[in-house]
Amino acid sequence: MRTMILFQNKTIPVYITESNKKTLDKLAQTLNRKWETGKNALKNCLRSLISVEIVGSEATLHAINEKDTLTISLY
Repeated sequence: MRTMILFQNKTIPVYITESNKKTLDKLAQTLNRKWETGKNALKNCLRSLISVEIVGSEATLHAINEKDTLTISLY
């Protein structure tokens, strides 16, 4: 299933196998926390974020530059 979230004034598509408001809320909290406290590699990924894929409790952050793509834990 595909849904959209708003992150840093950009609309980002989120692909998720089972839609759950709690998971999307946790994703938003995690992205905002990582934007403020994350390391440079993570911040580079977030700056060029084009989509997010959630499988279980992990989110794969797809960036414009493929080498910036990362997977983070939501829990």
